[in-house]
Amino acid sequence: MSTPAAESVAQKVEELQVNGVAQEAKEEDEDLVTPWEVTTTKATGIDYDKLIVKFGCRKLDDDIIARFERITGHKAIPMLRRGMFFAHRDFSAILDRKEQGKPFYLYTGRGASSGSLHLGHLVPFIFTKWLQEVFDVPLIIQMTDDEKFLWKDMKVDDAKKMARENMKDIISVGFDPSKTFIFNDFDYMCPPFYENIVKIWKVVNANQARSIFGFTPEDCMGKAAFPAVEAAPCFASSFPHIFGAKGKKNDIPCLIPCAIDQDPYFRMCRDVAPRLKASKPSLIFSTFLPALQGAQTKMSASEPNTCIFLDDTAKQIKNKINKYAFSGGQQTLEEHRAKGGNCDVDISYQFLRFFLDDDEKLEEIRVKYTKGELLSGELKALAIEEVQKIVGVMAERRKTVTDATVDEFTKIRPLAFEY
Repeated sequence: MSTPAAESVAQKVEELQVNGVAQEAKEEDEDLVTPWEVTTTKATGIDYDKLIVKFGCRKLDDDIIARFERITGHKAIPMLRRGMFFAHRDFSAILDRKEQGKPFYLYTGRGASSGSLHLGHLVPFIFTKWLQEVFDVPLIIQMTDDEKFLWKDMKVDDAKKMARENMKDIISVGFDPSKTFIFNDFDYMCPPFYENIVKIWKVVNANQARSIFGFTPEDCMGKAAFPAVEAAPCFASSFPHIFGAKGKKNDIPCLIPCAIDQDPYFRMCRDVAPRLKASKPSLIFSTFLPALQGAQTKMSASEPNTCIFLDDTAKQIKNKINKYAFSGGQQTLEEHRAKGGNCDVDISYQFLRFFLDDDEKLEEIRVKYTKGELLSGELKALAIEEVQKIVGVMAERRKTVTDATVDEFTKIRPLAFEY
């Protein structure tokens, strides 16, 4: 468990970063990680250890995973035990509440920029569903259609339509409607939610917003206003239909599973929470599922050939991986047999790290590929099989998700929990 001194140091680092005075690394090959862009010059991808230091979060180490398993009685999901979820802010505080029987909830979200999720989007939702089952707590999912309208060249109706289609994909992960509330920003703006947005606006000045998010004078004013909209669901009082009178005190915290690029929103939120007499949100961060072309960037819905979409057919999946998936193998068969492949840069292997359940099989694949006993084409075939299986299961579930199903999840109603 974290010591008070360590927590104090981490909090001071976080406060410095929120106020824009943290020292940035000056390396030429520095990783760029923002809510809107993720790139690196390194073939192995983002240096997540450096990112932990830069962002001021904490490594999700073996001790805290062991504590999680002990308190919940559940073995960690492969994404957690393999380091796909690698860092956190105050995850130990959530484990304290679980141990003490005190309430908390899960919050995550999605900004729809295409009609279908891709595999990278699926990662936090798979993890969130598992966390909800293990913790048995309410889940709130925010669809930021207003964000996409502000940042993308699209109409309001198109942004809302994409959000609704993405909701159907999210529901297909298998969430329980009695425990899950999904909303899109354009359609959910009740008075308590808006009050929290305005309270956040009042305590974050323009200089702080520019320092945290990099806004420029040329950006529309809506961009500078939006971060408060993503922060408001961190406060239980934004959802009176779920948390009732007890939620007004804002002392029911949330845990946010998300990719590390979303951290700036919640660093800001954690800074303002004490001034609003509210609990700070806790976070658990995932790495990025790399683009097919290599780990220098993540999958992007705006670049279809970098992604495997959930509405891709089995044939499309096979063709994309065979054609575009960057290989860590050697140039010739003889050279590959002699030198072996590099799993650290091979995208097919990275897909298996995220989605293959069997640890022993994954290790066998790694050893054989590294020794040159397994060829790049054979590794791609294994990845194709696994990805086709995941997408196939999602596709079958998606067939049963109708507009009425979406209405069930988005209806303003109490969830199956008492506080």
